Order: sequence, then structure tokens, then C-alpha cells
Amino acid sequence: MQTIDLLIKNGQVLNVFKKEFEQKNLYINNGKIIENKENQYKAKQVIDASNQYLVPGFIDSHVHIESSLVTPSELGKVIVPVGVTSVVTDPHEIANVSGIEGIKYMINDAKHSPLDVFVMLPSSVPATSFEHNGATLNANSLHPLYDEPSVIGLAEVMDYPAVHNRNQDMMNKINDALNHGYQVDGHGAGLSAKQLGEYKEVGISTDHESTNLNQMYDRLDVGMNMFLREGTVERDLQNTIQAVNQNNIDKFSFCTDDKFITTIINEGSINFNIKLAIKYGIKPENAYVMASLNAAKAHKIKNLGALNPGYKADIVMLSNPNKVDIKQVIKNGKIINKDSFNSTPLKFTKNTVHQNIHLKDLALPIESNKKSHVIGIQPNHIETDHLKMKVPANNGLFQADLENDILKMVDIERHHNLGTFGIGLVNGFNIKHGAVATTVAHDSHNIVAVGTSDKNIYQAIQAITKVGGGIAVINDNQDVTVMPLPVAGLMSDKSWQLASEDLNAITKAFKQISGEIDFNPFITLSFLTLPVIPTIKLTDQGLYDFNQQKFIDIQSK
Repeated sequence: MQTIDLLIKNGQVLNVFKKEFEQKNLYINNGKIIENKENQYKAKQVIDASNQYLVPGFIDSHVHIESSLVTPSELGKVIVPVGVTSVVTDPHEIANVSGIEGIKYMINDAKHSPLDVFVMLPSSVPATSFEHNGATLNANSLHPLYDEPSVIGLAEVMDYPAVHNRNQDMMNKINDALNHGYQVDGHGAGLSAKQLGEYKEVGISTDHESTNLNQMYDRLDVGMNMFLREGTVERDLQNTIQAVNQNNIDKFSFCTDDKFITTIINEGSINFNIKLAIKYGIKPENAYVMASLNAAKAHKIKNLGALNPGYKADIVMLSNPNKVDIKQVIKNGKIINKDSFNSTPLKFTKNTVHQNIHLKDLALPIESNKKSHVIGIQPNHIETDHLKMKVPANNGLFQADLENDILKMVDIERHHNLGTFGIGLVNGFNIKHGAVATTVAHDSHNIVAVGTSDKNIYQAIQAITKVGGGIAVINDNQDVTVMPLPVAGLMSDKSWQLASEDLNAITKAFKQISGEIDFNPFITLSFLTLPVIPTIKLTDQGLYDFNQQKFIDIQSK
């Protein structure tokens, strides 16, 4: 009689191919589910799963781990216990800062976690050709990384003009992934149905940027697989879930994209997406299939997403599938407990913050009789409104308009100390005094700051420069609260517990300088610099209009 590692008996097991629960036993050996030969096995360990429901481990279809503000190994300590046993990550945040070195840091740190971290190689570093980031990755530089076992494809292609014009390097990147048998992720924010068709034509097969039903239907029409997103500010699932029905459900899975560690602690990861999907009418069986098999199929991962022989024994045990009530997680056939995690973040010693801005550089000449272009925040979304408003001036220079909530915003190059910076105006932060600055600024990750006075903005910038990157909040008394992010200016080198304490501290500090808002101010600020998302954004080269695909002056001529 063969001795196996684990027998789970009497459980209600989700058959992801039938989308229904069936009472059966699961036989597990060497981290995989094996064929049911009931009388031929003796198990070292037996779990009686009577009255329990077993579903495959959850898969996050698209996540930037850096956005959690902790390293991959620390993130694993938080999300594996809530059922997320695999993530598909795009490390383009750290790649935009540190290039290949940054990608390898993420791969190597992830090896210290039971979490499976599958890597999509960044396709767009830099995201655009008209701003300054820390590195440039062409197709040739990505070639060696396909030898890494964790690499499974090419990450979100956000440079639509490069696809439309069949840019040679971009086409080489796409074809390299396809020739390896891998898939290519899309990033279709703001694209029309015709433009999405161009993406599909070159082999881009997924998208996660839908924010409404019409966008969902456009993607369905061209045959894309879609990742329903629920991040810290990218709250899109409620507005898109109604596109899912029994005929097309195989095209949908879940992702978080960008989610702070504190948000994950408070509400969960993919388990939260599942809860929302069930709340908005998706049958529990279907929601769990979306969170497992559909994600694996979208990424061509053949041994994940089902509780059948030959599949990895990644199992989530639930007492109530309707409530996503998790009782136990099994990863690679091993029960997850506190002893499953014993790592500390890998060291990252490179200083990535270099700037020499002066207080006088922050002055913004304005004519008070002219309308100005103002970035309007859309709460809990990364798109912006393009506002045109008259703003106050003092001796020909902009001054904060607290009554109408119009503040100065700056974006400063920090990678090569080039001295470039852009200045713009923003509406929606509701800051009453003080400033915020951060080195998390998608996707080039320069320094971005917003505040009520040049002095406050300057001091906040200096505070994060001093600690080698991070997030700083300063009040009018020049009291500074800082969350250091020394790993490329993007991630903490602390445990997830201490990192979340730092994040809670700066959140508390922000509430003391602002009025009431219903969105996360830090991650919202970090996306106001991403020019591949509609409508206007600020870069170190100035104010960029997505719709016109060009830079514009703050005031029209």
C-alpha cells in the first residue's frame, strides 16, 4: 500500500469544470492531487472535512506587488492565509526605477515565500517616451529573463501608439513572449473597440482597465479575457460585474492591480473580489471558478485552478462558501500556519532618490483673468477630469485656493538628478494646510507632491529625499510624518506589521491636515502622474493631455 502525504475526506469539493460542489475525498502527495485509488493509499495525515467546502487556491490575475508597499515575501504572509495562493505580477514599478536589477530583486525575494509569484516581464519601461524614468528595457534586455522559471509572459502593454505603428522593439517583445508559448497582457485604458482590435490582432489577449459595462462589451467583442479589478482606489468591480453571464463567464477572472497593505489587511485580497461578486449576483460556484481556473487558463498555467489529479494541491477550505468564510489554507499540499513563514525582506541597498530642487523653482506664474487647466480627481478611480477654472494669483503667482480646493502639484525627476520638473494644479484633495510628497508616482516613479504652500511642498520633498524614498505628510507647523520606502523608493524593508503601522501613521497625519475625503489620498496622488490614463496628468516634463496626446500649458494661449 502506497503511503501518501495527505488525505482530505468527506469534503464538498468544487468541480470547476461542472461549476458545482461534489462530496469526495482528495488524495495528495508531493504537493499534487493524485488519482483517487481509495483502497491503495495510507495517508501520513488525514483531515476530516465534513461540512466543509473545498475550492482551489485563489489567483490574482494582475497585481503590482510594489503597490502594497511591502516586498513579495512579506505580502505572502498576508494574502496566503486568506486564500490567495498564487499571484501574477508585473514588476514594472521597480523596473522603471532599477531596471533588470529591480526585476531580479522581486523574483529573488519571492522565493522566500510559499506564495507562487508568477512574473510577467514589463513591456513598457519607460511607459512613455516623453518623461524620465530610471531605466529603459528593450526586447534584447528582457531575453535572459525568460530563463527564469517564474516568468510566464509579457506584462500589460500600455503603449498603444507603439502597437498601432508596429514599433519594431515593441513587436519584438510581444513576439518573444508568444514564441515562448506565453501570453501577453493588455492595458486598454481609453481605447476604442477598433483600437482594442489592433491589440488582439498582434496577440494581446487580456485587459484589466474596464471601468464600465460598455468597455467590458468592447473587450468581449474582440475576444479578450478580462480581469475584474478591485484595488485601493481602482474600485471597478461593482460597475463591471453585470457584464458576466453563463455564456461568457469563462472570459472573466479577478485582480487587485494596486492595493495598499493596509487595505489588504482590512478587507482582503481576491477573497474580497469574490465576496463582492457574490454580493452582486454571481453564484458562489462561479465566483470561485473565476478566482481559480479562469485565471490560470487566461495565463496558460496548466497545473493550477482545479482540484483534480495532476493539479497543484492549493486548496481553500470554507465553512460557508456564500460568505467566503475561510477555515484553512493548504499550499502545495502543506497546511498553512504561522510556521509557514520565517523570512525577512531581502536587502536593497541602492539609493534611488536624487534631486536638487530649490524652493524658488516651485513658483508658478499665473494670470488670474485666464482659465487654467486643472486635474480633477475622480474618487476611487485613476482617470481624471479635465477642469478649466479661474484660479487666484498673488503678485502674478499662483496661491492655493482653499475655498475651491485648488492646490499646486509638482512632479520632480529623481533618478538621474536631471533637474527636470513639472508644475500643475489639482482639485479634490481637500487639504487645508500642509503638504504630501511621495516617491511612488506611476509609472516613472519620480517625486510627486501637493500642498497649500511652496514651503510645505518643499519640506515634504526634502523629507522623503532624506530617507531614500517614501511618503511624507507635513503640517503648517513643519511637523513631518514619514513612511520610509528604501526599496527603490517603492517598498518598505520592514515586516508587513511595521510597514502597516507606518502607513497608518501617515494616514492619521493626512487626516489632521485635510477635510473629509472618501478615497485614499496617497495612491490617488501616485496615479496623477500616469499619462497613459485619461484625461490630464502631470509629468516631470509638464502637464499632459491624454486625449490630445500632447503637453499643454497650464493656461491656454
